[in-house]
Amino acid sequence: MMTAMIERNTAAKTPMAETNQEQNLPTRAARYLLAGLRLALGWVFLWAFLDKVFGLGFATEAKNAWINGGSPTKGFLSFGAAGPFQGFYNSIAGAAWADWLFMIGLAAIGTALLLGIGVRVAAAAGGLLLVLMWTAVLPPENNPFMDDHLVYAGVLALLAVTNAGDTWGLGRTWARLPIVKRFGWLR
Repeated sequence: MMTAMIERNTAAKTPMAETNQEQNLPTRAARYLLAGLRLALGWVFLWAFLDKVFGLGFATEAKNAWINGGSPTKGFLSFGAAGPFQGFYNSIAGAAWADWLFMIGLAAIGTALLLGIGVRVAAAAGGLLLVLMWTAVLPPENNPFMDDHLVYAGVLALLAVTNAGDTWGLGRTWARLPIVKRFGWLR
């Protein structure tokens, strides 16, 4: 009897029932928005990789391209690093292992995000890379602590927890692989 009264009161207070299409619209819009953010961030990472490899003239001149013997980490970590971690970043600037880790990270994170596969792993690696880049220049130039690196890291976390690779990506196919089924963190 009490349940029936609650149901009647709830029904009286709720507006006319929405159609399935109306109920799904915010969900569909959110999926598309998250997919767009995933693709955009994937391109940000992959573009940084391509520009540093080939010196396309945006952040890296051709003479400083990795394929021309330049170091992807030397210039910025030597001359751009500031703040409490400056000594650490100066000490690894131009190290072959740092160059390789940085470039592999950019390429793998960008590719995974663009394809929608391994988004959780890419988001974790990308978030770590972005936080490290944030610590290279503390405090940020235009704010006491917040900058785009932390915002991007937050967006990556959002992409990881929402299966953002499933829309406009290969996330569903990736999720059906036996190893991904066994180790859900690979999703």
